[in-house]
Amino acid sequence: MNTRAIGIFDSGLGGLTILKTLSKALPKENLIYFGDTVNTPYGSKSKAAITRFSLDIARFLEQQGVKLIVVACNTASALALAELQKKISVPVIGVIEPGALAAARSTQNGRVAVLATEATVHSKAYPLALQRLDKRIRAFQRACPMFVPLIEEGWTHKSAGPLIVQDYLAPVARSGADTVILGCTHYPVIKRLIAQTLGKKIHLVDSADVVAEEVKTRLTRTDRLNPRGRGSLKIYASDDPARFKRLAKHILGRELPRVYLKKLNP
Repeated sequence: MNTRAIGIFDSGLGGLTILKTLSKALPKENLIYFGDTVNTPYGSKSKAAITRFSLDIARFLEQQGVKLIVVACNTASALALAELQKKISVPVIGVIEPGALAAARSTQNGRVAVLATEATVHSKAYPLALQRLDKRIRAFQRACPMFVPLIEEGWTHKSAGPLIVQDYLAPVARSGADTVILGCTHYPVIKRLIAQTLGKKIHLVDSADVVAEEVKTRLTRTDRLNPRGRGSLKIYASDDPARFKRLAKHILGRELPRVYLKKLNP
């Protein structure tokens, strides 16, 4: 059991930010990553569609013999996590609760802003999680639908990038929030640009660190940490592995191993 892999999935490239942090925090662990590039972005799709995609991927990872699954996608965590935890035989961890907990610990004035996809915003998953932790916290949400394609297409350094970010973040700056949750795993890719736009007084919460800590705690508690060796990495994409590999390099900062094509059920 201990040498079995940890499964991670996302709607595309964004979950690589979780993968990167996990591989640093748990270098002995074997990792399997699935990017659902054929269906990205999840943020504009229905709950039924997102749940179907998520179940297909989780069942595939389950078949690979993983010991735990991380739902790196915030939208899937918000809309499909409960269904996954019912139907998948291994523990399934989402990113909403860890991110909300980090924000609740960080805020000084009780005002937290959430940057997320349209589906995550409509689910109210973050405001509800924050309220469960501290009823005094007031959440302001801002959907940023252009961020994912901006990042996936590698346009963040072009002239349109800062303009789009400034436009989305203007209401956030006016909200009075002292803490901002990056409520999509793609968003840490433009963390520096977001920080420059909002200013130094705003604390940004990237759930990757707290998710890695949660995974480590779960595996330690159940005595399932891999005790030896150097972890392996296997990556699957549901469409165009060559493009995934090319675009992934600027997120991970290194060349990926082979990316395997795995088509989902139609």
